[in-house]
Amino acid sequence: MEPCTIPRRAERQLSIIWHPSPNFGPRRDSARPDHIVLHYTAMDCAEKARDWLCNEEAQVSAHYVISETGTVWQLVNEADRAWHAGAGQWGGITDMNSRSIGIEISNTGSQPFSEPQMTALEALMTGIMERWSITPERVIGHSDMAPGRKIDPGRRFDWRRLALRGLAIWPEKADDADDFYQNATRFGFGVTDDNREQVLDAFRMRFRPHAEGPLTDDDAKVMAALARDWPNQTYCTS
Repeated sequence: MEPCTIPRRAERQLSIIWHPSPNFGPRRDSARPDHIVLHYTAMDCAEKARDWLCNEEAQVSAHYVISETGTVWQLVNEADRAWHAGAGQWGGITDMNSRSIGIEISNTGSQPFSEPQMTALEALMTGIMERWSITPERVIGHSDMAPGRKIDPGRRFDWRRLALRGLAIWPEKADDADDFYQNATRFGFGVTDDNREQVLDAFRMRFRPHAEGPLTDDDAKVMAALARDWPNQTYCTS
C-alpha cells in the first residue's frame, strides 16, 4: 500500500491552544520521544476530559487532547514526560511515558471519530513525526502496549486511514500462517502465557476489528506480515 502524504502546511494551519497540566516530569534517562501513543478519553465531553488531565489529583495527563470539532489543546510540552501510558510494554520498552508523545482523542469508544477530529489528528501527527523523526511503525494504540487492561483507541478508530497518509502501518496478509504468538512478540506485543487471548483481541481491535472467535489462519497471516515487515527494534533498550 503506497501512502499519500499530508502537506506540511497542514500543521501550520492547525490552531493549538496551550492549556497546561501540572501532571508531568522529565523524561527518564534523558530519553527522547520516539513513539506516539493514541488514546480515546472514554468521556462524553472533551472539555471535561481536558480538565481531568489538568487536575493535580488525577495524576494523569497527555501531551494533546483533540475534541470532536477538531480543537486541539496542548497540555504538556513535547520534550517533557506526560503521564498517559501507565503500566505496559511495547517491544523492550516498559516506561513508554518516557519514550512517547500521548494524544487523547475525545470519544466514548462506541462512536465514530469525526472528520474534523481525524483531520486535526493527521495534521498534529505530521508535525510531531517530523520534529522527532518518528516512523509510522512507532505509532501505536494504548491497547497495543497494555492488552486486556486498555482497549483504546478501539475498534471504531480508522488505522488504515492513517496508514494511507503515511502516519501508521497497515499490513497485507503473508502467504503462510506462521506461529501467531511468536510473530506477535517479534512485532512488539508483550506476550505471556497468561495474556494470549488479550493479545489476540488487541491485535484484532487494530488490524481485524470485525473478527471474532478462536485464532484463525487469517489472523496468523496478518501477524506474520507485521513481524516480517516491521520487526520491533526496541528489545535491547529500556
